[in-house]
Amino acid sequence: MKKIERKGKLIIVTGIPGVGKTTVLNSAMEFCKEFGVDVNYINYGDLMFEEALSKNLVNNRDEIRKLPIRIQTSLQLSAANRINEIAKEKNVILDTHMFIKTNNGYMAGIPAWVAEILMPDSIVIIEADPNEISKRRRKDANIRIREEDSIEKIQEHQLMGRAGAAS
Repeated sequence: MKKIERKGKLIIVTGIPGVGKTTVLNSAMEFCKEFGVDVNYINYGDLMFEEALSKNLVNNRDEIRKLPIRIQTSLQLSAANRINEIAKEKNVILDTHMFIKTNNGYMAGIPAWVAEILMPDSIVIIEADPNEISKRRRKDANIRIREEDSIEKIQEHQLMGRAGAAS
């Protein structure tokens, strides 16, 4: 793969829903601000949601994973291209998932073709104890629309994330 010339760094931060990624990234952004490091925080799913909403495909973010795979893939591509343009000029921390649980099983959040567009400088995986993740998800039940997973399914999802990041 050819290395992209860019002025800043692109760091992908990934973890399954409920792992505490947003909390960790909020702290990281505060740290960067405190030390004068200019970093742009981008949430991949937010960009996908903005486009899906503008096309009247969804009413809330959690509906994206219920769309047909071809539409999700189109949204991924559009978001990847937008992120790539921003990352050419600025430091970017990209908040995303390595795999997304859909109606048809798991879908790669960062498939090879997205990785080739983005060419990240680093990939960081955030993990937590599956029991803790389960507790956080139950606590967020009034905010997010998710199916409840068993501890074993949470472990499986984290293992898939590791495998995806390593590939």
